[in-house]
Order: sequence, then C-alpha cells, then structure tokens
Amino acid sequence: MALAIEEGVKAPAFSLPADGGAKVSLKDFNGRILVLYFYPKDDTTGCTKEAIGFSEKLPDFTKAGAAVIGVSKDSIAKHDKFKEKHDLSITLASDEEGKVIEAYGAWVEKSMYGRKYMGIDRSTFLIDGKGIVRKVWRKVKVPGHVEAVLAAVKAL
Repeated sequence: MALAIEEGVKAPAFSLPADGGAKVSLKDFNGRILVLYFYPKDDTTGCTKEAIGFSEKLPDFTKAGAAVIGVSKDSIAKHDKFKEKHDLSITLASDEEGKVIEAYGAWVEKSMYGRKYMGIDRSTFLIDGKGIVRKVWRKVKVPGHVEAVLAAVKAL
C-alpha cells in the first residue's frame, strides 16, 4: 500500500501520456501551480460533473497561475472521446498501469454493496511551483469542490 501524500512534502514525480498525443510530467510545471486530480472513470456521473466543473473554471485557474490535470486509468482514446463529448478544456492524463495513482496514495480499497475492491479515491492535490504539495483533498464530493480548489489556489 502506497503512503498517503501529506501537505508540505515534495510531490511524487510523474510523466504520463495525455489527451491529444501529448505527454505531461511534474517538471513541466516548475514555477507554476498545478492542480492534479485523480478520478475513477471517464463518462461516469460524478467524474463528468467534476471534469466539466474544472473546465468551466479553467480560465479562473489560468488567471491564478495554475494548470489543471485530471488522471484516471482510462486510455488516451477514452480520454479523447470524453473530452470531445463534454467539450472539456482541461488536460486528461492516462495512468493505465496505476503507478502515479499509487504514488499519490489514490489507489484504495473501496466497498460497494458489501463487496470490497480496489479503485481510485477521488482526490485532488494542489502543488506549488517548487513541487511541494500545499493542499490535499481526499474522498472528494463533487459539489463545491472546484470552487474550494480555486479558492486554495488563489490563497497560495
């Protein structure tokens, strides 16, 4: 089981394929704020609402000096379809092997209808321009979350 990432620690480095054939890595954001969020699956209700919320507020995040990247185990092809279907403007990265998801402690045991299984904990990490985790949200509930993250970005 990966250690949970706490506020004040160096963010685990990553390099992942992203939508549209791009690659994203933590070092791309040196000197910039990064909102890195993990979500269970493209095109499910909560994940869609969260991605639309971040996309709608992306101009505000950009103005505050922050980039937003969503990460799931979905393939790039699924991400591209998801972005097109919902007109998303944020970057979506694919972690099909789950290594980055585990490094951030977002791969957790879940339970549904009494059945236990491993899955992605909806979680968000606010990383400053020096690569330090400044705020962590775990077990995120979508309503109001994007606004809370934006407020935290502006407070940095």
